[in-house]
Parts: sequence; structure tokens; C-alpha cells
Amino acid sequence: MLKIGLTGSIGMGKSTTAKLFAEAGVPVNDSDATVHDLYAGEAAPLVDASFPGTMKEGAIDRQELARQLARNPEGFKRLEQIVHPLVRKRESEFLEGQRQAGAEMVLLDIPLLFETDAEHRVDVIVVVSADPQIQRQRVLARPNMTDEKFNMILSRQTPDAEKRQRADYIVDSGHGIEAARDQVADIIADLKKRITKEEAPHA
Repeated sequence: MLKIGLTGSIGMGKSTTAKLFAEAGVPVNDSDATVHDLYAGEAAPLVDASFPGTMKEGAIDRQELARQLARNPEGFKRLEQIVHPLVRKRESEFLEGQRQAGAEMVLLDIPLLFETDAEHRVDVIVVVSADPQIQRQRVLARPNMTDEKFNMILSRQTPDAEKRQRADYIVDSGHGIEAARDQVADIIADLKKRITKEEAPHA
């Protein structure tokens, strides 16, 4: 089973691209969605113990957590030590389920793929990218987003140029959804050829 790692900096269109893979029939494991789920479940008391006052009504208040992290960026490391092992466990369960279902390829949507050395857990890397101006416009249009917040997030992410260099495939999301859908279809077709070649008996 081929494991595709999907990543991209904030505002590059990664979540939309993951949906395009899902629409094309590739099972997707979304790390962000897993974190949302964990913040409303088993991770909530653990995060609140490390960041007091972040749990409200049994779930983590992400805005309060973001406020505390903005005041003390050192907290990111503590947070990652709590959350990453739980995310990895969910990912392993997803992979095992898809293996048993006979999936030929799956997509792991991992926002911090390079930053957490997750490239060693996948067979192929797809990076979603766009012009920096488009990225900035998209991000600053989000509610409660500021230049300062955007720059802080960017400072924690591997630069886009480096991601592109390390990618096996790049999806340029700056030309609209249909262009991105075509690029995803091309990548899937190419990977299917690769799987067929690898499965062919060697002479």
C-alpha cells in the first residue's frame, strides 16, 4: 500500500487538495481533523494540565490555547509532546484499517510533515504551493488573523521553496480548483502506473 504524504504551508490550499484526493477515491487521514477530535476528547485534560485554563466544557478552547502560545512560544514543544504521539496512534489505526480493506494507496495529510520528520513514514511527498501574494491574501482573509500571527505561523514552518525542492510532486493551487483537480488526477494516474510496475513480476 503506497503512502502519500501531503503537506503545504498555511494558506496554500492543502485541505482543499486533500478533499480532491478523497473525491478521486483515495482514502485520506487528516491530521488537523484528528487534532480537533483529540482536543474535544482524550487530549483535553492533558493539554489543560500543561496549559491551565484552556479547557472549557470538556474541550480545549483553541483561541485561549493560541493566546497562551503567543505569549510563550516555548509552549509549542510541550504541546507537541502531548499531541503528536496521540496523532501517530490514530494514523497507525487508519493505516491498519486501510491495509485490511485492500487500499492500493492512501493519503496522509500532515501539515508539519518536514518539521516533524514525517517524510520517513511516507513513500511519496506531495507539496501544495501557490504564489506568496495569493497565500498572504488567503490567510489574512481568515477571521482573527493578523500580520503578526501570520508571520509567527510562517516562522515555525519549513519555507515553501524548500518544501518544493523536497517534493516528489507539486500541486500549484493558485490557478483555481479545476486546475488543481487536474493536477491531482495526473498524480494519481502516475502513482497507479508506479504501483503496477512494482507489482509486475520481475523477469
